[in-house]
Amino acid sequence: MAGRASDGKDILETDMTLNVVEPSVDQLALDELSIDTLRLLAVDTVEKAKSGHPGAPLGCSPIAYLLFHKLMKHNPAHAKWADRDRFVLSNGHASALLYSTLFLSGYDVTIDDLKSFRQWHSRTPGHPEYGHTDGVEATTGPLGQGIAMAVGMAIAEKHLAAVYNRPGFDVVHHHTFALVGDGDLMEGVSHEACALAGTLALGKLIVFYDDNLISLDGPTSLSFNDDVLERFEAYHWHVQRVADGNDLKAIEAAIEAAKKETGRPSLIAVRTVIGYGSPKAGTNKVHGEAMGAADVAATKKFFGFPEDQSFYVPDFALANWRKAVERGAKLEAKWNEEFEGYKAANPELAAEFERTQRGELKAGWEKSIPSFAPGKPQATRNAGNAVMNAIANVVPELFGGAADLTSSTKTIFKPGASFHVDPAGRNVFFGVREFGMSAAVNGMAVHGGLIPFGSTFFVFSDYAKPAIRLASLMQAHSLFVFTHDSIALGEDGPTHQPVEHLMALRAVPGLTDFRPADANETAAAWRLALERKMPSFFALSRQDLPVIDPAAHDLYAGVSKGAYVLEDASNPQVVLIASGAEVWPALDAAKLLAGDGIRARVVSFPSWKIFEEQTAEYRASVLPAGVPKLAIEAGATLGWWKYVGLDGDVVGLDRFGASAPGPIALANLGFGAENVAARAKKLVK
Repeated sequence: MAGRASDGKDILETDMTLNVVEPSVDQLALDELSIDTLRLLAVDTVEKAKSGHPGAPLGCSPIAYLLFHKLMKHNPAHAKWADRDRFVLSNGHASALLYSTLFLSGYDVTIDDLKSFRQWHSRTPGHPEYGHTDGVEATTGPLGQGIAMAVGMAIAEKHLAAVYNRPGFDVVHHHTFALVGDGDLMEGVSHEACALAGTLALGKLIVFYDDNLISLDGPTSLSFNDDVLERFEAYHWHVQRVADGNDLKAIEAAIEAAKKETGRPSLIAVRTVIGYGSPKAGTNKVHGEAMGAADVAATKKFFGFPEDQSFYVPDFALANWRKAVERGAKLEAKWNEEFEGYKAANPELAAEFERTQRGELKAGWEKSIPSFAPGKPQATRNAGNAVMNAIANVVPELFGGAADLTSSTKTIFKPGASFHVDPAGRNVFFGVREFGMSAAVNGMAVHGGLIPFGSTFFVFSDYAKPAIRLASLMQAHSLFVFTHDSIALGEDGPTHQPVEHLMALRAVPGLTDFRPADANETAAAWRLALERKMPSFFALSRQDLPVIDPAAHDLYAGVSKGAYVLEDASNPQVVLIASGAEVWPALDAAKLLAGDGIRARVVSFPSWKIFEEQTAEYRASVLPAGVPKLAIEAGATLGWWKYVGLDGDVVGLDRFGASAPGPIALANLGFGAENVAARAKKLVK
């Protein structure tokens, strides 16, 4: 073929003219034909859509071929096999490469899916989406997050292997592969995650760096002169360089060497040519747009393919690719046989492994959730710690830590080993890496077998926001535990006092919010966060709060509705709505109003998301029409008007806080009971 070995052309011409069963041929030529088929499928996929990124698929197809055809442990007929190797396309703009690879390998992706790339209701969206396309392990595209999620997957594998493997039975023994580009490594989250990966010695993480010297704006020398290999060596990674991205033997040797390195994660920098084989090869002009008919034809001519046929798949190439189906079935069958032996030798452990892989909670686990008696006030962050530790033994899949704040957020298992010392340990010390931590949590969640969490101060959810958004897009069972949830944290001042954060996260589709008013609401929130199997965040208090009497209220039932009537008066004249710590000044304000002959209802509102899921009838029963409403929350007022109406009012905070002891800051900024009562009086006609 043009630009190729002549025997490769012979294979293609024989296939085109005779359409016969694959003969005995030179394997290198067949490899080249299979790789070129992948390249040109991706090109046609982008060209049909008139948008996309053809450059990376043309350069990186040899890597994808070696992994999916030969070196990766996977089963196209069962994309969710528990012990499969994971592959994450961190440079998700190269999605045409992944979709074409999945089709050729035998996953549930069709030629018609490739032809509907980037179209409405397509199974092949512009960037890979977890849960949407068979074989896609994570939603990627926001650069840097894919490699960080791969780090999370490798953490999950290492932990689960330590927990479940027994002598003679390695039921958890797989690698995590990721393909990254220059943009991924420019993003700060890659620094966070990769430094963590080296610290945690994630020996089964193997990352390919598509080192093509080109980014969207032009040569990487414009903005990225890092010595990437030295950088990763400094992270304590094993590093290798492959000088030619078309050298299959060199790439395979590098992969095998990486697999043998069990104490460090591995980076393989592969020098590729972006848009290889096209007229614009090696330039940014082939990065992010369809090539156009003339360039597509020229590219096909380079590879010796028919210039006038789109989505052309030679029979020899397809038969070669589809060997992955038979190979994958054998690999999984072998693992299933081994697992039966494991189950016979370790029945309880095997049952737990199967349960957690299904994402099911242990029957009756909720009976371990503590109930808190009224009396001694406590911060909801402390209550959260009590709940975590009370359920630790019955929810062993709960796993995570904090961004260097375990002593403040109280998100630590006691007693409990540290993961970096003992991989079976459940306490992960993420370091000051909020974004990297949260993305890694997402990787653990989509890996399966764990319910992971990450924790930091609420104000630093800003640093984690892009990962929280992806958690929601994937509907991953990721939990984010935020503490120090308002100006009440006090002396650290406005840099550490969240104001707009509740509203910002409530605006994320599919994300469940929990801002509990006391220890018992916190316990209910933890239960719901585990039961709902979707991303959730907690906003917990630093300051101590009174405890609601659980004998007087079914708090799980109340929190499970999102909002409920905590205290009521017959025929109320005003409704006081509050979340979290502000429930208490609302209750005190109701007493002051009662003293003035004004009947007030107090509604605790721990979760907007869950309240919006309730029937219109229930919502109207809590917030009755025609009764004036006042919302109280130590955060931005934006959003509360939905519930109070234009004739209502909000005691909130549309300014930054101030450095002062928490009670003083709250009082001076209007969150005392007296001010709440005064504002409520103005609403009563």
